[in-house]
Amino acid sequence: MRPEPGQLLHFSEDPTITRFAPHRAATAAEPDAYVWAVDAARAPDYWFPRACPRAMAWATPTTTPADRDTVLGPGGGHRVHAVEYAWLDALRTTRLYAYRFPAADFRPHGTPVPHAHVATRPVTPLGPPEPVGDLLAVHAEAGIQLRVLDNLWAFWDAVTTLTVGFSGIRLRNARPRP
Repeated sequence: MRPEPGQLLHFSEDPTITRFAPHRAATAAEPDAYVWAVDAARAPDYWFPRACPRAMAWATPTTTPADRDTVLGPGGGHRVHAVEYAWLDALRTTRLYAYRFPAADFRPHGTPVPHAHVATRPVTPLGPPEPVGDLLAVHAEAGIQLRVLDNLWAFWDAVTTLTVGFSGIRLRNARPRP
C-alpha cells in the first residue's frame, strides 16, 4: 500500500473519516496542530495497529557492510521491522485503511531528513479509504523482514548506534527495559 505520484497517505483503523482537521496529540513533541501524512518511503512505518510499538531499520547509502549484516543479516533484504510478541495477534487481526491526499496540501516535516508531511488546514481525502489488507502479507510483498521479539529495547539500542536508518514509533507502549 503506497501512494501514487503526487499523493500522500494517512493510515487509520477508522474507515469513516471524511475530513481530517489539524490536531495536537497529547503526546506530541511539537506545539502545533497538524494533519499527518507519509510518502511512499515512510508508508511501511504505518503498516501496524496504531498503538503497536515498533522499531524499524533499513540500509541507507552510508550504511556500512558490517552494519547491514548486523541488522539485516544474510538474505534479510533492505529493511527490518521489529515488534513484540504481545502485539502479534493485533498485527494479524487489525483492519487498517489508507486515506489518499493530494501532496500539494502538505509540506515536509522533520529534520535533518523529513519523516512525514503535515498540513495546517483541514484536508479532505481524494476518495474513500482503501483496506490495507493482511498486515503480515503487505510486509512480505514489500520484501520487509518482520522480526518478532520478546522486548524491543536491545534491538532499538543497537540500531540507533549504527549507520542504518531507523525509526521508532509508539515505543512508550513497548514492554519495559529488562
